[in-house]
Amino acid sequence: MKRFSDQELLDLLNSLESDRVERKESFKGEVPKKARQAVCAFANDLPNHNAPGILFIGAKDNGEPSGLEVTDQLLLSLADMKTDGNILPLPVLSVEKRLLKGSAMAVVTVMPSDMPPVKYEGRIWIRTGPRRSIANEQEERILNEKRRYKNLPFDLHPIPSAAVTDLSKLIFESEFLPSAFAADVLESNGRSYGERLSSCKMIVSPDTTTPTVLGLLTLGKSPQDFLPGACIQFLRIDGTDLADPVLDAETMGGAFVEMLRRAEEKLKSHNRIGVDATSGPTHRTDMPYPPAAMQQILYNAVLHRTYENTHAPVRVYWFNDRIEITSPGGPYGNVTSENFGRPGITDYRNPNIGDVLKTFGFIQAFGRGIAIARREMEKNGNPPPEFETSPSAVMCTLRRKA
Repeated sequence: MKRFSDQELLDLLNSLESDRVERKESFKGEVPKKARQAVCAFANDLPNHNAPGILFIGAKDNGEPSGLEVTDQLLLSLADMKTDGNILPLPVLSVEKRLLKGSAMAVVTVMPSDMPPVKYEGRIWIRTGPRRSIANEQEERILNEKRRYKNLPFDLHPIPSAAVTDLSKLIFESEFLPSAFAADVLESNGRSYGERLSSCKMIVSPDTTTPTVLGLLTLGKSPQDFLPGACIQFLRIDGTDLADPVLDAETMGGAFVEMLRRAEEKLKSHNRIGVDATSGPTHRTDMPYPPAAMQQILYNAVLHRTYENTHAPVRVYWFNDRIEITSPGGPYGNVTSENFGRPGITDYRNPNIGDVLKTFGFIQAFGRGIAIARREMEKNGNPPPEFETSPSAVMCTLRRKA
């Protein structure tokens, strides 16, 4: 990511009519919301500058310093705009403290997205001149056409053997759209079914209605017909070794919502709750594993796995003393075997699948699943999660409480 020199930032700060700059005196009141709208608009880059947009916090409308104190907490709050899940797909941005015109300012640099349209709270924000607005139908079409498929992650690749009829219109209109877009946007929506599918990246374009990997996994009537490994294989083994007897076995397929809900029910049914009515004045329930920890590791396995060139499922093997959850595909991007699971280190092989899981409510924020699992295991009295990584897989072991 480009780091601007002081002179470059001063030139942008003084350019009062630029559509690549926004200035805010502080980060209070309505400013956090407006700042996120600005980040969304810069990421969409409707004017096609192919250059970063800059948000200055601590600058007046005329470019002069406001005298804001730039604290570590302010910088953390600004950085949270990237990962709080309100801007989707996740923006690429940096946050830094800079000394400009003799005063400290927080500078947020936002890169144009390769995957427009980018939405903030279900609305597509754009910038034309010095003003922000919500994209109209024509502007949304322009953003759709800007996608660079050859550079996109595999979850946006088309599946030539699939047809738009392989997607469930019912799921799209009754479940996905109401979760993905604000109610007023849907009410005023005059787009065709194909245009809406394309806007949500479920098909290539309104004219080329071939479903994407994302479309099949999100809305597919039978996605495993095209992506055989995109499922969850569950085994309940009566013992501590794979050779021991199998008590329960099931392969869970379907689109994301069906597959994950079935997997959650399966985990819940085997996580038998003990009731202690003797050690205290009130009954106390006791679970072998905390449900939130199992869920977070399962969601991570589905989100971060590789779907390309593999027929391997996500595997959940439940032994008497532990649960092993294996995800095809090793660490990706900035995440390595050495830094795996370390707070603040994250990358996304399937960023658009992450958007869908966030939209459906399976994940609440990005990059926090392992931290939540660790906290829940500790609260329940279990040993901490253990991770084994290789170039072809990541396995998490959750050990039963003693």
